[in-house]
Amino acid sequence: MNKPHNKSTSERLRFRQPDKKSLIQGGIIVFIIACTPFIYYAYESFPSDTQVWETFLFTFTTKYPNLNQYAWFLTGKVIPVILLFIWFFTCKHWWHWIILVPLSMYIFQFVNILNQNLNADEVEIIYVVPIMMIVIPFVYLIRAKLFSQMRQDDLKSFEKELLEKQSFWQQIKDLFR
Repeated sequence: MNKPHNKSTSERLRFRQPDKKSLIQGGIIVFIIACTPFIYYAYESFPSDTQVWETFLFTFTTKYPNLNQYAWFLTGKVIPVILLFIWFFTCKHWWHWIILVPLSMYIFQFVNILNQNLNADEVEIIYVVPIMMIVIPFVYLIRAKLFSQMRQDDLKSFEKELLEKQSFWQQIKDLFR
């Protein structure tokens, strides 16, 4: 017996079935995101009445008022770093490079806290500005080229334009035409 042509069945057949590798990667990403609240509240398990933590494996001393506060600062920086890394590597949009700006800011703060610099949130702008000076114009150039090409449907002229030698100022002028 012949089945009638079902539009929903034919639409489902067009979509690619996820392979085992992508399912495992997606599962790991979901697991990491689901664990972030537990990672964040891990600071509560650190001692709150001392600056020295002694175990049979190591002894750790902090400059912060207590270990609980040090762990709170650490988890407050590591969670955004983890989530921004996941967002950067899984984002399929053209603008995903701009995620590097807040990511670099949080990484610098995290490193300052690891080094036990008590002014961790005050110094990182000095290091983030050069990254912003590279990433933001790069993202804007990508955006300008994409929208420029969306207005004209001629890919040949786009390729020809890319191969032409132009000065830096000519490229800037071309962006605003």
